[in-house]
Amino acid sequence: MLSALLFAALCLPAEKPTPKVYVVLWFDTEDYVLPASDDAALWVADFLTKQKIRGTFKVVGEKARTLAARKRQDVIAALKQHEIGYHSDFHSVHPTPAMYLSNLDWDEGVEEFERREGQGWRDVERIFGQKPTCYGQPGSSWGPQSYGALARWNMIYLDSGSHVSLDGKPCYFAGVLNLYRLTHTIRADLNKPDELEKAFDRFSAARKELLAEGGGIVSIVYHPCEWVHRKFWDGVNFVKGTNPPREKWVLPPQKTAEETGLSKRIFADYIAYMQRFKDVEFITASQAAKLYADRSRNHKFTLADLRAVAARVGDGVTYQAHNGFTLSAAETFGLLNRLMAVPPEKAKAGQGPLPFSPLGPTSRLAMMSEAVTCDASQFTRTVQDVEAYIARHRRLPGTIWLGSVGVTPEAYLRTLAKVVLERLDGREIPANLTFQPTTLAAEKYVSADDPKLWGWVIFPPGFRAPAMMDLARRQAWTIKPALLQP
Repeated sequence: MLSALLFAALCLPAEKPTPKVYVVLWFDTEDYVLPASDDAALWVADFLTKQKIRGTFKVVGEKARTLAARKRQDVIAALKQHEIGYHSDFHSVHPTPAMYLSNLDWDEGVEEFERREGQGWRDVERIFGQKPTCYGQPGSSWGPQSYGALARWNMIYLDSGSHVSLDGKPCYFAGVLNLYRLTHTIRADLNKPDELEKAFDRFSAARKELLAEGGGIVSIVYHPCEWVHRKFWDGVNFVKGTNPPREKWVLPPQKTAEETGLSKRIFADYIAYMQRFKDVEFITASQAAKLYADRSRNHKFTLADLRAVAARVGDGVTYQAHNGFTLSAAETFGLLNRLMAVPPEKAKAGQGPLPFSPLGPTSRLAMMSEAVTCDASQFTRTVQDVEAYIARHRRLPGTIWLGSVGVTPEAYLRTLAKVVLERLDGREIPANLTFQPTTLAAEKYVSADDPKLWGWVIFPPGFRAPAMMDLARRQAWTIKPALLQP
């Protein structure tokens, strides 16, 4: 009887893990002008340590160097108990990232971001003794080329803004986990005790919604200087493009001791409210990266997988979500082109994991207003040429050359998917192929240039970045959902 019961128990389906709400609590640690902000960072770090919560402190390079110069080893030691991220080298000193990236292409922009921000990144690691795990831009000074540097530095993107978002959920963009413009980015106002109950209600509603979805993430951001500032440190020095020399920087107006104490109490009460829920867990940026690790990176693609991928390619190119993994449109392109590039007998074995996640086009796109045709021979030669391009440049070409005629990568992918299905059904490549103008539907997840993107008071009046946002929209080829690990 015991054996029978044991056998029955083993045959029962495994219980699904209990959903959780994961709170990423992060702090843009930036003010290197007002010395009182050092004490504010110390208090926040010590408070969280006592609560057994690890926060993520995104530190500005100059802030780290200033702490060392002021011999604030107490602050450095307190922050070391938490996870360290990076928040640019000088934050608001002009030009800020969006400005110096605004007229650069992808590769030049990645190199320029590393040139300007690399020293601060290295100094933060040196001073705090740990590699920064995440980056977020100063203010709304966002640029897509920063993702190229983050991929090299093995960091995720953690911030808030309106430049790119996939339905308010964690996503991958340019191969980097992107916790940006999440639906549940909430906080309590540190200056308004009468609104604390409303903050409780917002968190409670977010928790219920996420649990109903099977779990998810809440993003909460503060700046340690908020505990002591009445006005931000950079707003009194660099507003509207002004860029005074260091000797002319002024101190921001400071809160009274009573006002700072009130902010501390509001924050403590807000943390206590979230801690009351057993299904709420505080995590750091690196823990979020593990929870939302890209499962396509280790997936061996069977012929059934590849058939399903090809079948989902339509006249609006976008990401795909399958059972247990997701693919960006660029990854779909790479998988299907690689399948066609190998001999039919080798294609029968399917494919191993993706060797890398290609970028979208960074060059100018082909102009295409009507259908283009070519024969099977030209198509076969083009497949090999495209495969060589992707292997060399690790991105999609902006123009796919069918001999002397160029088509867009969207049009090429649409026809490529149809040919893949023909091959998987055991048929030959059609004698003549047609390539129709096709849209990149995923573009809707990346903002076009708009004055609202650049509303940060530090920008000079009228700042715009149309070329940069056009480059960013081409990287919509790389966007895809990040799935929460079971």
